[in-house]
Amino acid sequence: MYSIILSIKCKGVNTMKKELTWNELLSTNRSRASSAKASKNDGRNAFEKDYHRIILSASFRRLQDKTQVFPLDQSDFVRTRLTHSLEVSSVARSLGSQVTNMLANSEYENIPNYQQSKEIGDLLSCAGLLHDIGNPPFGHYGETTIRNYYKTALERLTFKDKPLKSYLNKQMEEDLLNFEGNAQVLRLLSKLHYLKDEHGMNLTYGLLNTLIKYPVNSLLVNPDIDDVRYHKLGYFWAERDLFKAITTDTNTFINNFDENDKIDNLLEDSSKVNESMKQLSFAPELRNSVAVRHPLTYLLEAADDISYRTADIEDASRKGKISYSDLKNYLTKSSRIGEYEENIIATYTKAVNKLDECLEDAKKNHEEKSSLYAIQNWLIYIQKILIESIGQTFVDNYQLIMSGDYKYDLFHNNLAGLILNVLGDLAYDYVFSSQSIVELEVAADAIITGLLDKFVPAAIHFDTEIEQNPVEKRLIALISDNYRLAYKREAEGKSEGEKLYRRLLLVNDYICGMTDSFARDLYYKFNGIY
Repeated sequence: MYSIILSIKCKGVNTMKKELTWNELLSTNRSRASSAKASKNDGRNAFEKDYHRIILSASFRRLQDKTQVFPLDQSDFVRTRLTHSLEVSSVARSLGSQVTNMLANSEYENIPNYQQSKEIGDLLSCAGLLHDIGNPPFGHYGETTIRNYYKTALERLTFKDKPLKSYLNKQMEEDLLNFEGNAQVLRLLSKLHYLKDEHGMNLTYGLLNTLIKYPVNSLLVNPDIDDVRYHKLGYFWAERDLFKAITTDTNTFINNFDENDKIDNLLEDSSKVNESMKQLSFAPELRNSVAVRHPLTYLLEAADDISYRTADIEDASRKGKISYSDLKNYLTKSSRIGEYEENIIATYTKAVNKLDECLEDAKKNHEEKSSLYAIQNWLIYIQKILIESIGQTFVDNYQLIMSGDYKYDLFHNNLAGLILNVLGDLAYDYVFSSQSIVELEVAADAIITGLLDKFVPAAIHFDTEIEQNPVEKRLIALISDNYRLAYKREAEGKSEGEKLYRRLLLVNDYICGMTDSFARDLYYKFNGIY
């Protein structure tokens, strides 16, 4: 029986009610059924097998040379995407344990059983490892650079004397203009990571669904509305069938819009709804493009926020960008504090005062770098507070989450939200706006834009009747064989516009697969710098 109770507040419209269940959410189905016969002595569940596939993959290992905050940083103590992903994996598992223990002691129905509780931890551990695997070099700034490139390139570059834009449907165009590492994750894991066949790592649908943080297509992206699932692109047009297969299998897919419904009836503030969303109920290609968030996605996102907000402060303090006094003053004087209720402020103040206790302990133990020691230990303490606060919010909103009606993240108007917002503001003021970071981001922009300027024009005439020049042929030959094979497999028999779209994705695939140093070195070579 379907179980997503979609709160569609429409006058005179009877909507189908369904409810999310853990049997479906923890789906162990894969795009291709496993061909290997399971050993009777293999006690691993499907998600533990996923974990094994992930840690043995080259794509995961490459995260070692992708930066978290400080691009091209050579320090051995500053986090890379790999160390960040390991931390997210650990925090996500802890959140899963916290939530399942709390649910077991609650009065809710439809809670995970003992075996499912273990599987939730295993799945979240996998998701933490993979959540950033689709990001291009140089952190989230690389995503911004790719988006900005296509804003001009689709009009500026031509194919058969016509702008590239004229060959693409609206969703293809928006895929490029709203490029997201989140959507690239699904593409990489399901198609580009060649192990045996066209199914990539062939991971479980329960895991893949959890990794789809924003279960909408690029036409529906709208960061101005409350519902977080619409804030970014979740999957590309090229993966639309896979998205539907995954979300149908886990029963998160929404397929019950009435033709008389309008999308602005589904949202509280219709003034912020974009035109594409208003057309949702009338356009089948849009109606069949949305899912509710997988419940575990909320925990994955929270684990990511906990990990990077605390890690940014630790890394910055190690690099001398944030002192003990900077941290203490910011925590006590933040304008954010007044936005919260008194009980939250009281608990927050108690947590902030713990920083002084950590410093006193460091001095008693004669620590050489007592301030850094205090900051590190306080951040460990804060992570515990954050996990407890977020776990409680998940349980408090469990019915809304399991009905697809919860619209916010798990630090909305709670203690975790206050702490994370203050730490985020601190990192922005002391780290992300610093001259060294700005200089590195400008360099990253030049590198990725320079590579796109080489590879996109070369890809335009690849696999067409138009002869490529010798340089273009050599550029395409540099692209990984498995990426070109994936393109050939999917482009066969397709229209001219779809082939062009997939060639542009091919370039994105190649660049997103690069490490920071590989991208830098290739850019240098192209510009005669050795």
